Amino acid sequence: MTEWKEFSVSINNEASEPVSAIFDALGSSGVSITDRNDFLNLPLKGTDSLWELDEAKFPSDGVVIKGYFTEFDDLEKIESELNTRILKLKDYGISIENYALEVKNVVEEEWANAWKKYYYPVSITRFMTVVPQWEEYTPQFIDERVCYLDPGLAFGTGTHPTTQLCIQALETTVRKGDTVFDVGTGSGVLSIASALYGAGTIKAYDLDEIAVKSARDNIKLNNLEDRIEVQANNLLQGIDQKADIIVANILAEIILLLVEDAYVKLNDGGLFITSGIIADKKDQIIEECIKHNFEIIQVNQMKDWVAIIAKKEDKDVS
Repeated sequence: MTEWKEFSVSINNEASEPVSAIFDALGSSGVSITDRNDFLNLPLKGTDSLWELDEAKFPSDGVVIKGYFTEFDDLEKIESELNTRILKLKDYGISIENYALEVKNVVEEEWANAWKKYYYPVSITRFMTVVPQWEEYTPQFIDERVCYLDPGLAFGTGTHPTTQLCIQALETTVRKGDTVFDVGTGSGVLSIASALYGAGTIKAYDLDEIAVKSARDNIKLNNLEDRIEVQANNLLQGIDQKADIIVANILAEIILLLVEDAYVKLNDGGLFITSGIIADKKDQIIEECIKHNFEIIQVNQMKDWVAIIAKKEDKDVS
């Protein structure tokens, strides 16, 4: 039986997504985030909840992010690199308040199976419910869409505020037959949602090969292989097609690098939906979008996270 090492990072909320990205970049076989907001804001088991929550297991301040590596990995190097990269986040203006790192052994069987009992269907919006693949679920409404996910232990459940904000934005903007680019696809949940909302062609991109596999597996789970194409790619570099909607649920610092390219690769009147933005960085993203001739249509916020819908000017409109 394989032995696993659990690297547990305690840190403030703002750093949750960058630390998760660091775990992914280091080759973690799984990443989980424990946030007290889950306990405070999600309903209990029996009412379409994600977690069967125990308040004592949730940090009183900040979040706990856990990554998992096997005995065959270079654990000393991983621990050193993890610590170095997290400390370097300060150079990018990201707070790492109350940062602490703990490492412990985990038994494979407990790690791989026990967590599943805490995962239940969640209604992201009135028209979209995310359901784990092993759960039986009957839609509550005739027009309800169901997105089946195997979150594994790597790319989450689709219920983080940034993902919810993106799904809500897609629900109000996707039109039948639209072409959608999903940049930094992760689990593929936003690509799946786009297809379920009627998009015709969806291109999903992620720099991480593990994410690409995760997205492909989830797309297959929803029988959408013929409508969603997934490939490894660095943002939109080298992509010569155009889209009606570009959605990117990634770090604010990466969004800043994407804005100009997104404008070029949108059709006139196309929409750029971004999230993964901590509230303190909202104005910076808005300013960059305006600088590149986007019109800001909506700014939506959930907890400390923001999503922005920006529109490329329609050159056909006088």
